[in-house]
Amino acid sequence: MRMQWFRGLSHPLTSDTLPHMSPSRQHSTGLHGAFTALVTPFDTQGAIDEPGLRRLIDFQVDQGIDGVVPCGTTGESPTLTWEEHDRVVEVVVDAVRKRAGVIAGTGSNNTAEAIRATGHAAKLGVDAVLMVDCYYNGPSSLELRHEYYERVLNEVADVPIIPYVIPGRSGCSLAKEDLAMLCARYPQRVIGVKEATGDFERMRQTRALVGASCAILSGDDPLTVEMMLDPDIASEGTISVISNLAPAAVAAATRCARARDAREAQALDAKLAPLAALVGFEATSRRELPDGRTFDVVDRFRNPAPIKTMMAGLGMCAYQPRPPLGRMTHAAVARCREALNTVHQKSPEVLAPIESAFDINVRDRLADDAVWTALGR
Repeated sequence: MRMQWFRGLSHPLTSDTLPHMSPSRQHSTGLHGAFTALVTPFDTQGAIDEPGLRRLIDFQVDQGIDGVVPCGTTGESPTLTWEEHDRVVEVVVDAVRKRAGVIAGTGSNNTAEAIRATGHAAKLGVDAVLMVDCYYNGPSSLELRHEYYERVLNEVADVPIIPYVIPGRSGCSLAKEDLAMLCARYPQRVIGVKEATGDFERMRQTRALVGASCAILSGDDPLTVEMMLDPDIASEGTISVISNLAPAAVAAATRCARARDAREAQALDAKLAPLAALVGFEATSRRELPDGRTFDVVDRFRNPAPIKTMMAGLGMCAYQPRPPLGRMTHAAVARCREALNTVHQKSPEVLAPIESAFDINVRDRLADDAVWTALGR
């Protein structure tokens, strides 16, 4: 059963106890594999599409994903009410039925809210919670450790936590040294870190500090295989966005990388690269002022707008993001369509499982101009 990746977590090891072993051979942590950062489907009225969410979960589990992560950034947690947030986690736990793991997003920039959300998730029996560094109010790393992570750990018993370091969105970051202190003080509770810094040197230093006591999970799809194959990082897996579309391929790539089959892992990574490149990207569009002056403006479209656009284009869900997220420009939508076309033409097996799971034909959807025109603005 896949749930065993959370069992039997090791006690902290130091470089003194394993002086001649590379990090890739030191690891005995149970947390590893491919985890999908789930989108939250909404219906045309803007409410949570629970049947659509259940269908997406069945697709993920049937395709061999190791676990799912509801209510992260990809799930549009900032615009969910806490009642909706709780309901999404409830639906996911019920739909998964212990066929895979569930890591619930429970982070906040308010410690009291994080404690409440983590307590709710723990009562539902999730395997762990993902807690993003506190966004906008920008606490120091010391404050993050003392006033956020440790408070949650002390208030909510038993459930493991995974800090999520993403300074590009949060504006702050838990220092690797403070992460190591958390791992040492709570060896059975702080079981991993989601790394979305893009800083390989930081990741190598993190591994040197935490040894085998803490799994490093990739938070950047384009970097996952490289992080896993780097012997000084030896990432255990990924919390992936593109696995919403291609769970089997992402899971296979992580399994190969973990088995040190670099050739096959890199081959799968290359097949997924056109999709991974669009988790966040820039596109230029023209603006016209009332007086007739025009300007070219670069828009950065960030997750989950691109993944939801691709899923909607393929017929996996409706494109209904919560404002302030909205429709991308026609040029940006065209790039999403182009990436999907590239993958479908070169590696049709990557997207093929979508057809039976969602009763669609990938080729027909990609060829339908009306579908993609309707998704842009």
